[in-house]
Amino acid sequence: MNTVDEQAAPSIKTLLQLSLPAILVGVVSALCLFLVDEAAHLLQELLWVHLPGQVGISPDSGWWIFGVLTLTGLAIGLVVTFVPGHGGRDSATVDLIAPPLRLSAVPGLVLVTILGLAGGVSLGPESAIIAINTAILVALVNRFWPQIGIQLVVMVTAAGTIGALFGTPVAAILVLTGVVAAAKSGGALWDRLFLPLLSASTASMTLLFLGGQQLRSPAMPLLDEPLLGLLPAAAAIACLAALVGLLGAVLFQPFHATFRKLRWPLLYTTAGGMLLGLLGALGGPLTLFKGSTQMVDLVNRAGEFTALQIATIILVKLFALLIASTAGFRGGRIFPAVFIGVAVGLLCHALFPQVPLGLAVACGALGTVLAVSRDGWIAIFIAVVVAGDIKLLPLLCFAVLPVWLLVARAPEMLAHAAETNPAAPGRKANKAA
Repeated sequence: MNTVDEQAAPSIKTLLQLSLPAILVGVVSALCLFLVDEAAHLLQELLWVHLPGQVGISPDSGWWIFGVLTLTGLAIGLVVTFVPGHGGRDSATVDLIAPPLRLSAVPGLVLVTILGLAGGVSLGPESAIIAINTAILVALVNRFWPQIGIQLVVMVTAAGTIGALFGTPVAAILVLTGVVAAAKSGGALWDRLFLPLLSASTASMTLLFLGGQQLRSPAMPLLDEPLLGLLPAAAAIACLAALVGLLGAVLFQPFHATFRKLRWPLLYTTAGGMLLGLLGALGGPLTLFKGSTQMVDLVNRAGEFTALQIATIILVKLFALLIASTAGFRGGRIFPAVFIGVAVGLLCHALFPQVPLGLAVACGALGTVLAVSRDGWIAIFIAVVVAGDIKLLPLLCFAVLPVWLLVARAPEMLAHAAETNPAAPGRKANKAA
């Protein structure tokens, strides 16, 4: 018997019948994200507020930053080595949406995700929480609605999780439009988007009800200048930011291969934690964590930094993202890329004050997110959210074109898998889907 996602074109009756599972997928996706984020927040408070207060050390101290990140790397290495499932797939080797994991891998992945988010690792939650939600919901849907195909469950779960992550279903649909349009199932595009959009809308509203928020926007002045004269500046800043992202992409595979020469996860995650600690001590608290809150703080304090200091922050965060991504930590690269792009925009504004701040920041975010994600829609969406000014949309749609020409054939931030079992070095792995 054919599964639902193999049908030529879904009928209205089928869409209505699948609406309840899609709504439940959206609710569970948002709830899982909220619980993981809250657990990480509680642990973060313990590590960065209560413990340093108890021992009389400033959490901004370089020694404290180095110690916490080193121990975070050690703890994650222990989980990846000894906990069943080994903390899920190596995030460096898989795309944002990947085939579902076995349920046995979920507890370990949840644990390393919480440790990384709380410990100051420069990764976002996106790829890890999508993997967690996909594993859980594929198992649940298969139990109660076995007639629903796995690919449909994966797509609807990804939509719900992305909708919750970015606070709006628009983000999910922009990410998935290309995937859905290329699917083999028939019917109009909006037939295929119906269930993902329902899941994403439900997830966004659920997270809003719970009071969760992932992507934050700094307050910036709105654009009040003619658009035409700003086109060259918009394209130049976006391309510069993309070049920064491409530098990370070029170094990604060599970094990954270098860490894997240590063979054991316990060694390379601990080494990665130590390097992250050194970078954090150099760059300060602004360069820690996924970067959403820190991005707002950086924009609000932009006047306190010289151009050289902002350039240092960019380099520190870029290498922190590279190390965190390639040293065995679990998480996504989009949130740190947003921080880096915003910092590139601030640097351009500092060097050329005549360029409006909102434009510079938006184009910076556009460039790095496109270089890292290779998704023009999500890059434009995040750029508008960061700037908080819809009038920038025509400029951003223009600026994304030269950036795409720049990044389209360039190396991606994706490494080739080298291991099947992280706890058993020397064994080859199949290429991740």
